[in-house]
Amino acid sequence: MLDIQLKGLLEGLATSGAPDLGDLPPAAGREMYRQIFAAGDLPPADVQVVERSGGGVPLRVYTPRSKSATARGVVLFLHGGGFVLGNLDIYDSTCRALCADSDCIVVSVDYRLAPEHPFPAAVEDCHAALKWLAANAAEICGDPQRLAVCGDSAGGNLAAVLALMARADGIALRQQVLIYPVTSAAPGDLPSHTEFAEGYVLSRKAMQTFTQHYFGGAGRAPDWRGAPLLAGNLSGLAPALILVGSYDVLRDDSVVYADALIAAGVPTTLVEYRGLSHGFINMGAFLSAGRLALDQVTGALRRALA
Repeated sequence: MLDIQLKGLLEGLATSGAPDLGDLPPAAGREMYRQIFAAGDLPPADVQVVERSGGGVPLRVYTPRSKSATARGVVLFLHGGGFVLGNLDIYDSTCRALCADSDCIVVSVDYRLAPEHPFPAAVEDCHAALKWLAANAAEICGDPQRLAVCGDSAGGNLAAVLALMARADGIALRQQVLIYPVTSAAPGDLPSHTEFAEGYVLSRKAMQTFTQHYFGGAGRAPDWRGAPLLAGNLSGLAPALILVGSYDVLRDDSVVYADALIAAGVPTTLVEYRGLSHGFINMGAFLSAGRLALDQVTGALRRALA
């Protein structure tokens, strides 16, 4: 059964006449995405914010106001938006909350978006940021031995891919937090893509549009850098926390990937939020469960990076 708060939100959305993101060109979709997030944002937490570059990629660094005698753990954050939408400003409130409540430094990556910059541009940017952070965390008062990756939706995909790349690079991540990540190669590959195709925030049509922008006309990931489920070996990865809603079109992406990680011996916690759909982590203004989920993420990061 749908969460009662979410049910009201979805009913209002259905009667508003708002278009599906899959029907909009990128510029219009980006503006609609901005408006959706602005409505759901919690008040911004008071943290220090600095814009800088790392590995040739624009970054926004969030640091807690509280004094610390030692270097802090660092979370590399990858925003969602189907590899087409989203930016640092849209996720500013989320990153502020992650920083303040985890007492960690949060580094948000302004990776290039499709269709202007198709696959693997986003992966390359995020990988460059991770390598820079591993080598230069001290520049932002961070501890290079206490690193984590975190992302939602497309950002969850990128976080999972970075965990695989970190293993190859010899970067020892403490945690990967994957919030309703895309892990399969294409829309339609898993049952939830059909079961929740319409009416639950993210539609299968939008997924198809995004994957075509990102991967090209076929709309299918060519390798594990676009679909972590295609990776042949998942052993030795950082411990994973995976969150998903029971009404999410990407529910099975989370469940199947969690199962694969567990089978490979990776310490993995899968939390399925009953009654919630895609995007709940950014709906704190409307959903009590969304605020609880954000608290769970910050608690896990605080413990992993202590």
